[in-house]
Amino acid sequence: MKPSQSEFVPVRGLRYHCRCWGEERAPKLFMLHGWMDVSASFQFLVDALRRDWRVIAPDWRGFGLTDRAKGDSYWYPDYLADLDRLLAHFHPDSPAALIGHSMGGNVAAIYAGVRPGRVARFVNLEGFGLAGVGAEEAPGRYARWLDELRDKPPSFRDYESFDALADRLCGKNPRLRRERALFLARHWGVAKSDGRVELASDPAHKLVNPVLYRIEEAEACWRKVTAPVLWVAGAETEIPKWMKLTPEILAARKSCFGNLTERVIADAGHMIHHDQPERLAAVIEEFLG
Repeated sequence: MKPSQSEFVPVRGLRYHCRCWGEERAPKLFMLHGWMDVSASFQFLVDALRRDWRVIAPDWRGFGLTDRAKGDSYWYPDYLADLDRLLAHFHPDSPAALIGHSMGGNVAAIYAGVRPGRVARFVNLEGFGLAGVGAEEAPGRYARWLDELRDKPPSFRDYESFDALADRLCGKNPRLRRERALFLARHWGVAKSDGRVELASDPAHKLVNPVLYRIEEAEACWRKVTAPVLWVAGAETEIPKWMKLTPEILAARKSCFGNLTERVIADAGHMIHHDQPERLAAVIEEFLG
């Protein structure tokens, strides 16, 4: 495996952890992980890259080794602001190349429209956007959020060992190799004082978001994206079905991007960078030129 180093950066009152691979003078790639994931998740993709890159992958707030939020909830716009500060720190003088998976892809897609001059190229890995929600659902959503804040604080289950966590990862993704699952388990999990293993994530992420997802706002941002976009999906992904995103809905969302290239990776599900890192790396490097 290619070695990585940890760099900690002050970002908006939090100590942000960024995992970095490659020589500092090499061209930079920023990799942004998804919900309930960590930066080390990109290790297999980084290993498969053939060119020399300086890859910088942050742990989002409340994940991995980055500080947890100081409030009791997480807000989507904070990810945009965190990304803005991270780019200002690592890549202040020119547009950056962003690679985002799932939630990270959704964050980067909006950011690329809000700050089009800061993004040179954007690779969107399964960041399809969320299911649209009608305004009539707002009262119930706010009520649910208030109820969850009042109830017992959320928690994640723990595991007897890293091997047990790896078993769970393999169970959720039959394409994940055992050795990769063991590597991921030691970064997704952290040992407790009693020897059991808990997830390296703030359980507050489980709270429902009281702010409805407004697809019209997301699409308005996507239409402002000027960078070339590579839209990548796994051939066996279940995410569109789970979120009720029909082919017509996905086509409409893709049409928002003015310069879009689409690729589908065979024998891969939502976690493309785990299932087929070599095929994905080849597609990305072809797109980056």
